[in-house]
Amino acid sequence: MVNEWAGARVLVVGLARSGAAVARLLLRHGAQVTITDRRRAEELGEEANELAQIGARLVVGGHPESLFDQPWDEVVKNPGVPYSAYPVTEAIRRGIPVVTELEVAWRIRPENWLAITGTNGKTTTTSWVGHMLEAAGVPHRVAGNIGVPLCDVVEAIDSKEWLVAELSSFQLQGTLRFRPHIGAILNIYPAHLDYHGSLEAYAAAKKNMFVNQGPEDYAVLNGGRKDEHHLMAGVRARPAQFGGPRRPGVPGMAVEGDRVLWWDGFRTEPVCAVSDVALPGEHNLENFLAAGTLAVLAGASLSAVAASGRTFRGVEHRMEFVRQWQGVTFYNDSKATNPEAAFRALGAFPKNVIWIAGGLDRGDDYRRLLPLLQEGRVKTVLTMGQSGPRIAALAEEVEIPFRKVSDVEEAVRIAASLARGGDVVLLSPAAASWDQYRSFEERGRMFKEAVNKL
Repeated sequence: MVNEWAGARVLVVGLARSGAAVARLLLRHGAQVTITDRRRAEELGEEANELAQIGARLVVGGHPESLFDQPWDEVVKNPGVPYSAYPVTEAIRRGIPVVTELEVAWRIRPENWLAITGTNGKTTTTSWVGHMLEAAGVPHRVAGNIGVPLCDVVEAIDSKEWLVAELSSFQLQGTLRFRPHIGAILNIYPAHLDYHGSLEAYAAAKKNMFVNQGPEDYAVLNGGRKDEHHLMAGVRARPAQFGGPRRPGVPGMAVEGDRVLWWDGFRTEPVCAVSDVALPGEHNLENFLAAGTLAVLAGASLSAVAASGRTFRGVEHRMEFVRQWQGVTFYNDSKATNPEAAFRALGAFPKNVIWIAGGLDRGDDYRRLLPLLQEGRVKTVLTMGQSGPRIAALAEEVEIPFRKVSDVEEAVRIAASLARGGDVVLLSPAAASWDQYRSFEERGRMFKEAVNKL
């Protein structure tokens, strides 16, 4: 394969984890790499020095106009950098391609990509696919938005291995030729509208999963969500689905009665009982169906899929069991950064939930949560952060007791004082963490530390 990066002049915008990974990869392939970051050198740490030592040029403390005193062949944007930021706007104005590290990683190693995106469930589903492939003895590597930069693994992975990639809309928007052999969009709900500007633009970014696929590839959708079937318009890949009614010629995994079945497009085979899926909640059953469909398409046996349903214990910060204390069960769902994710978490428990919620206010519609609150599942709401008052207003509307707390540590102390045996204390914020915490991971870890100190 021709090395298209040899001698290429590439501007990397935003260091962070993926920026450093793509810079290292491009330097190894002979590119001339400049990295620009708004932070000062002392804020970037030793990694910036290491990149400079292996040949990267660093422009830090801002993005000066002088960056464009030289021509660029391509700009690689950190996924979190908005398209409204200079120098991204300037690159677009000049007609310079702007991509994310996903595009670079795929061009370096385009074989056997199994890629997963969606508003909710993508981390659990991606991890579950990896667990199923492991059980089936199918070679694979899990990377992407799940925490391991794609550019850190593409050179080390064998061409016959599957690269199981969790992808965000931010990553997908910055693609030009990206083409996974198996691509899945789990669901689309209003999210990240502050970044994309509209639900239509957000969905269009997700659909980049399918746009370059051909007839030998698979495009996988949720068969139970008819409102998203428009995503298949113009797609040339073979359709597959999880959930929903069986469709002739369209393979996938679904539930009938109390059984999970595999449908190859023409006949069914039993997989397991619904009760064999260990993770609680209808949303996790849906994640299992999605993961099972993808794993079978990648070569996993139905027996391995069934075994994984019993043995997979989930991922950190997503409906993570923390501890049982004096008959009270604590769950960390800090990764629930939007109302739909919290809706799914609350729906897993029929009653006696002390719900800890709130965080960065991005204008999300919290009224989506009203039906569950009206059902009496939640006995008390503890609110925090910028969006706390809006969630408290919902609780007040349906006459559920609520209290304002300053952070997750105080929330744990108050929840422990209010809880009785059989109750569930659930951190499921329905909001991002950045008003108080550096990440949802930090928020979740602090919650767990507080719970384990009880």
